[in-house]
Amino acid sequence: MPIQGETDATACQGRARPHRRDGARGRDGFTITLVGAARPGPATMKTPQNPYDVDGFHAEAIAAGRHRDVVGGRWEETGRVQMALLRDAGLMPHHHLLDIGAGSLRLGCKAVPYLEPGHYWATDASRALLLAGHAAELTEPSHLSPDHLIEDARFDYPGVPGCITHAIAFAVFPHLPMAHLRRALTNLRRFDRIETFFFTVFLVPDAAQAATAYRQPDGVVTHDIRPPYHILPEDVDHMARMTSWQAARSPLRLPRGQVLYTAQPIR
Repeated sequence: MPIQGETDATACQGRARPHRRDGARGRDGFTITLVGAARPGPATMKTPQNPYDVDGFHAEAIAAGRHRDVVGGRWEETGRVQMALLRDAGLMPHHHLLDIGAGSLRLGCKAVPYLEPGHYWATDASRALLLAGHAAELTEPSHLSPDHLIEDARFDYPGVPGCITHAIAFAVFPHLPMAHLRRALTNLRRFDRIETFFFTVFLVPDAAQAATAYRQPDGVVTHDIRPPYHILPEDVDHMARMTSWQAARSPLRLPRGQVLYTAQPIR
């Protein structure tokens, strides 16, 4: 539902620290407080940046042992949801999974033991965060080579082999302008063996409401020009078609009101 009286003039500056208070939201909807910032006046207000882009954000969180908090709350619940939807969709141990925006391996700590050795790959804008998850969250770290953990903020998938059969980007695109979804879809087409790509977004019913702050079913407030972002269902359909994917909306209810899409390549 639209939020009355809310504006985009809530600029955040300074260092970032994960915390469950009012502020920018974590990857699945928990808040992240940007600290050390002066309150801007009318002449200095601007659209707030993505907190993950703030210098030192990941390093500070990892040093404080908050590698889980960086990707939001509901760690166990969300990881189980991701793994369950993959298995329900037919992911088998012999398949090859690409976990896009994998963070500190919330899904990876469950997928690595399930998949055959060497069949899990992960990308994230912060390799340090991937490595923190590798060190802290895997029951058998030797089962996942660090070479499979790749820094990639551009959805180029550098170094990821062509054997990928499944890909997932869970709670990634709500934090990025929609062009990143189009880029992700486009570049995934280079994987000739890919069967399915799962991704989540926040939706808004129509263009008029898309131009306002909008409250999602679980209470998260989303926006069109600052994170967390929402988009129209028609936007998803159009980007999928233009990049040769057939995308279907899932009826599953996900944490924070995100909507799951399942996309198959059009060949």
